[in-house]
Amino acid sequence: MATEWFYSHDGERHGPVLVEQIKEMAAAGRLRSDDLVWQAGMADWTASGPVPGLLPPVTAPPPIPASGLAPPIVHAVGDSSAVKEASSKKIAAGICGILVGSLGIHKFVLGINTPAVIMLLVTLLTCGIGAIVMHAIGLVEGIIYLTKSDAEFYQTYVVGKKEWF
Repeated sequence: MATEWFYSHDGERHGPVLVEQIKEMAAAGRLRSDDLVWQAGMADWTASGPVPGLLPPVTAPPPIPASGLAPPIVHAVGDSSAVKEASSKKIAAGICGILVGSLGIHKFVLGINTPAVIMLLVTLLTCGIGAIVMHAIGLVEGIIYLTKSDAEFYQTYVVGKKEWF
């Protein structure tokens, strides 16, 4: 392996640098796997990731997605009966969320009972004071429901069973 390297970071050419320097840059994260590198004897510039021994080995798995789970499988949009049923629930839930969101009825319509009971109890047990917050949540959720496409609503709230917002 030659001891001097040239590299391209954000479209700018740099170098020559010693192999030790480029390895230090890679270890510090200043050289990414998609940055291009070249040294004497190479036919063309190449991404630094596949070059053996240039980047430190990956010792940790990639980060877990934000939800911690794989995204739900999208059912075929051709399954029109399920999407049509979800569409009617979407309209009913959206209107209920906007008009009487503080009671959680929009969540009962979708079959999401635990959050619906929480909203209802907060409204009732605070003698209506908590209704202000619950109504704001219902209003926002109602608007979100009605602005989603039927397929997106079906995927998010029927298949994915998303409870809040």
